[in-house]
Amino acid sequence: MHYVAVASGFVKTGPSLLTPFVRSDAQGAVLAETLLDPSTELSISEIARRADVLPAVAHREVTRLVEADVLRDRRQGNNRLVRPNTEHPLWSLMSQLVAETYGPVPVLRHLLGGIDGVAGSFIYGSWAARRSGQPGPPPRDIDVLVVGTPSRTDLLDVADAAREKLHLDVNIHATTPTAWAAKDDPFLVTVASRPLIELTRSETADA
Repeated sequence: MHYVAVASGFVKTGPSLLTPFVRSDAQGAVLAETLLDPSTELSISEIARRADVLPAVAHREVTRLVEADVLRDRRQGNNRLVRPNTEHPLWSLMSQLVAETYGPVPVLRHLLGGIDGVAGSFIYGSWAARRSGQPGPPPRDIDVLVVGTPSRTDLLDVADAAREKLHLDVNIHATTPTAWAAKDDPFLVTVASRPLIELTRSETADA
């Protein structure tokens, strides 16, 4: 199986192939984790964990973004807490750009994390290919594979909520843990053979 496991140390952090306006995948991932939720403050270690980059990389990217006044930071004991600067004149435009390029991971991870019956989930297709370093045209939609037994209504609600946030079509395909483990279906064989970006994980979904 070929997949890039978000939050497990295997995300490519080279030059961005999702947008020419972001210097690197590392910066894009850090921006996505920090810019899209103005109500949340995150520590450097939490940003590094969510963006799946080394703490030193997260520290470097956050420092650059604070110096550019894109992010704001403050000290709380030994922690450096970071939040987006919503007063920046370009905040609305920047957040929309980040949402449509690097936003699918945090947005879908959050939405699927609250759904019963989800054993694991991945982004596949053109977005996953660009995020894993394969060149090609910009993705026009987001393809998601959900492993588990969630209700169809819940998945439709997730797709609608993600579409509203990301301004991209979101297509969700569900399969059972047994089918994903067996991979007898030609569609699942194809999906498993191409880049996957992991969103949520369980031991069953890893099979």
